Amino acid sequence: MRATSASNTRNPPRPPSPGQSARTSPVNPHPLPGGVGHRPPHQTFSKEEQMSNVAVIGLGIMGLPMAINLVKAGHTVTGFNRSQDKVDKLASEGGRGAASIGEAVKDADVVITMVPDSPDVEAVVTGPDGVFANSRKGTLWIDASSIRPDVAKRLADEARAAGIRPLDAPVSGGEQGAIDAALSIMVGGEAADFEAARDVLDAVGRTIVHVGPSGSGQTVKAANQLIVAVNIEVLGEAIAFLEAYGVDTDAALKVLGGGLAGSKVLDQKGQKMLDRNFDPGFRLALHHKDLGIVTAAAREANVAVPLGAVVAQLVAATVNQGDGGLDHSGLFKQVLQLSGRN
Repeated sequence: MRATSASNTRNPPRPPSPGQSARTSPVNPHPLPGGVGHRPPHQTFSKEEQMSNVAVIGLGIMGLPMAINLVKAGHTVTGFNRSQDKVDKLASEGGRGAASIGEAVKDADVVITMVPDSPDVEAVVTGPDGVFANSRKGTLWIDASSIRPDVAKRLADEARAAGIRPLDAPVSGGEQGAIDAALSIMVGGEAADFEAARDVLDAVGRTIVHVGPSGSGQTVKAANQLIVAVNIEVLGEAIAFLEAYGVDTDAALKVLGGGLAGSKVLDQKGQKMLDRNFDPGFRLALHHKDLGIVTAAAREANVAVPLGAVVAQLVAATVNQGDGGLDHSGLFKQVLQLSGRN
């Protein structure tokens, strides 16, 4: 069963919410066929009527598998990406491609943006060619990118002014979590909009929690990235320590994983470090960006993050040495270099 906050447990199918016309679906605010009086207010909606037209802007390591899972769940999915090969891949999986953001979003009930950084989100949602100018009134906008909380809050205000319903919904779980539709999704925004988006979010995530008003999702994601980075660093230090003493590292990680030292970071990144396989699931350059968000936001809130600050510098050094394209488990290379090992 997928986890949500206690007040947001799934009970599909859902009847219309208070004040919602009986001729609209929970996700789609636009009229269903049949017009007024097509269905009595107490009647629930079929699964087919809950399916949405979804536009996904950004078909990268995370966005493409998310879009494919939305197709598998029965949604009509239109994707836009700067590189055509990703659009072609979505089309081969049953989705549709668009030549522009405006074309992708014009008929969408839900728009998902999944791009690298705050300026990228701003670029795709604002201006005459952006999401806000080309989406229908009442469209749900779900930003799954990881960006600055203050930018998320400001863009949410701009979205509402344009008649768009915003949710900041960054994700955790990496590429494999996106492929498996097992992402953890922390959602900021209005509770009613969260409810309306649940069928779409449920197609890509497993742990889906409404954490507060706009900007809250990005704040929780920043905390997530702080925890993950520190865990990756200390796991790398532990493996370097074990290797220095000639311990059977496979056996060591197995027993460590069964005790208090166990973690998802150990489970997912330990073998990559042992194999020196740093093929990207989540690139160091992006974690470097996220730790910049953490340290800046912590300073603004007058919160000390001494371990986070040290790890942020180690990640920065690794990126500056040319390893930004590696998986974030590649931070292990910095540990080895500092230890004079390889």
